[in-house]
Amino acid sequence: MVNVFKKNRIAIKVLVFLLALLPLVSLVQGVLQDSLGPDPAKALSHISGEWALYFLMFTLGITPLRLLTHSSEWVHYRRMLGLFTFFYALIHLLVYCLFLLALQWQDLWMDILERPYITVGFLAWLCLLPLTVTSTNKWQRKLGRQWSRLHQLIYIVSALVLLHIIWQARSDLFEPLIYVAIFFLLMLFRLPLVKRKINRAIKTRAKNKRNA
Repeated sequence: MVNVFKKNRIAIKVLVFLLALLPLVSLVQGVLQDSLGPDPAKALSHISGEWALYFLMFTLGITPLRLLTHSSEWVHYRRMLGLFTFFYALIHLLVYCLFLLALQWQDLWMDILERPYITVGFLAWLCLLPLTVTSTNKWQRKLGRQWSRLHQLIYIVSALVLLHIIWQARSDLFEPLIYVAIFFLLMLFRLPLVKRKINRAIKTRAKNKRNA
């Protein structure tokens, strides 16, 4: 399966790109057909925010895939997923500023200062900015080892986003806690002990296949 991805990398990247645009197409269609419910602005904000979260989780899921398949092929898709995370987060922010606040910047700063879930959501978006700007190969070469350290901000972004949805949900925490559980599951694959066990299991399986 991994070899199929490697041989058809360009085609699969194009496919992933087009699939990642489907939520945007759906949002635009909803606006044009007036099918987003009684409060379209709120629906736009909610849906774009959800897709930003989904793509954040997809991005974090690359490391588990790399470990479980013992292949670095998946890394070639991480940048695109990360950029779409920022893309939908930007739409989320723009919808909030344009339609919910009507570009009343004073209200925006008041919300950031006085509403905790807005505060952490805005901080998460600010942390995504340097990750997006430095996502190119040129920046990776320019920053060297500092690039990896900078991009560990993704974990802070994830924590802030989870706080954002938990505080926004208030009493109905079922869905936010599912995202928290998924996040911690993805984080387990970063633990050295888990990495060693997975690598050992893969090597043992490969050895058994050779001896079979």
